[in-house]
Amino acid sequence: MSALVFRPRLLDTLRHYNAKQLRADLMAGVTVGIVALPLAMAFAIASGVPPQAGIVTAIIAGALAAALGGTRLCVTGPTGAFIVILYGIVTKYGVANLLICTFMAGIMLVLMGVFRLGQVIRFFPMPLITGFTNGIAVLIFLTQLKDFFGLPIAKMPSGFFAVMATLRAHFSGLDGPTTLLSSSLLLLILLWPKRLNRLLPSPFVALVLATLATVLFDLPVATLGSRFGGIPQGLPSPAGLDLNPVHLSDLLAPAFTIALLGAIESLLCAVVVDSLTADKHDANQELIGQGIANMVVPFFGGIPATGAVVRSVTNIGNGARTPLAAVFHAALLLMVLLLAAPLAAHVPLAALAAILVSVALKMGDWDIRKARQFPPHDTLVLLVTFALTVAFDLTVAVEIGLLLAAVFFIRSMASHTAIHQLLPEHAQLFERHSIAGKSVPDGCAAFRIEGALFFGAADSVDIILKEAPRARVIILQLHRLVLLDTSGLLALEALRARMAEQGRTLILCGATDEVMDMLEGSRLMERLGEDNLQPDLAAALLRAEEALTDGVVWA
Repeated sequence: MSALVFRPRLLDTLRHYNAKQLRADLMAGVTVGIVALPLAMAFAIASGVPPQAGIVTAIIAGALAAALGGTRLCVTGPTGAFIVILYGIVTKYGVANLLICTFMAGIMLVLMGVFRLGQVIRFFPMPLITGFTNGIAVLIFLTQLKDFFGLPIAKMPSGFFAVMATLRAHFSGLDGPTTLLSSSLLLLILLWPKRLNRLLPSPFVALVLATLATVLFDLPVATLGSRFGGIPQGLPSPAGLDLNPVHLSDLLAPAFTIALLGAIESLLCAVVVDSLTADKHDANQELIGQGIANMVVPFFGGIPATGAVVRSVTNIGNGARTPLAAVFHAALLLMVLLLAAPLAAHVPLAALAAILVSVALKMGDWDIRKARQFPPHDTLVLLVTFALTVAFDLTVAVEIGLLLAAVFFIRSMASHTAIHQLLPEHAQLFERHSIAGKSVPDGCAAFRIEGALFFGAADSVDIILKEAPRARVIILQLHRLVLLDTSGLLALEALRARMAEQGRTLILCGATDEVMDMLEGSRLMERLGEDNLQPDLAAALLRAEEALTDGVVWA
């Protein structure tokens, strides 16, 4: 394992920084800050914490991740993916323990980066990611119906079945003015022209218009002031975490879920940004930057943060050049918190609910036609992960989804493992390994193993003795063997042992470098003997003639 190099991307970009880049970053940062403001408040409220917690998170985590991360143009902040998890933690353990979970998740993210697990995203198949993302979108949608319709519910429960029962019991209390306001704002957000979205992001426009309408017409709707007393001015002073050892073991699982989801979201965001900019991120540095950000924000009352795709794409679309654009986005939010916090008391909750409903609708991939392009087992993984995310828990969904994906992968790999007998009429492309032009001596049989000889297909070698019951020497050609694991080694050793008991010889040839690495130092190599491991088929046939002539059998 190569040594970890702590090298934030910001350091590389600052070496040749100029005034032109500064202007571009400043304009992009202001625009992204405008987009982030309503989202930060909405995500915080939906997670069960005050709105200022979302703004504080976007400020501190946004600046730290940009300064210490491994991407050039990603923007970090609270995201919709965390809402369901965070709300469940707050409901069960309280806000104080949510802050501890966030800190623990930050430590886990740093350790992922230190131990170079930045490629963890490769182990999560896209149907799995699509399944839990769609599931989270459905849950966000459901949890926002309370404020969207102004339902008389003091506090929404966590869990799909409890949410559905609560909505059904209180839906008759639908509030007309709230519903009219939120529905109008949702249509505005969804139908807002894309050409205007760059300069005037639809969520910000909806927030401003809803606030003006509430103030000017004295609309009888719930606001941030009536629910939370408004937003305090300025950043809160750092405070220690209230650690209760009784809950520490209970918090490990949700903290790991936050860390895992944060890693997936951040690295997915980085991949999207790379595809749009022809850039290349440092995955391990990004995890460290995200981890440090999540370790710091809890001391200011913040919630978990991760790379945000929409804000990052907005950042790119508005001409950002370096990580400083994300720092400027955080600076704008800080100015809002310092100068305009009292105005937030008039923001209607219906506006934030409409923004989150639009996020849920855009967050999911609802094009069912794509499922026709998936193999049936991928569709099953998607549906199972989606159903478990909605009905039970994201952690359970990911665990079972990964298990299903692994089982299907193993079955697919095993189905591509084949053993063919080499016969004179089999002419192959590569002369070195081809049977064409070569003669197999009497008493010898040659076979080629294709695919992977691993625990899921190790028993496939049993066919060799059935196909050549009288052969005194058997050659196994390995040049098309792409994977050999311990189970495969044991299967080959068992084959050699059975043949030795019967006075027969096993010869291996054409092993690739990867297969040779597995063979070297193994028990099979010790028992097989160097003469019975040959570089190619021609050498193996010569060795077979010697063994048949001399009657030598290695035991």
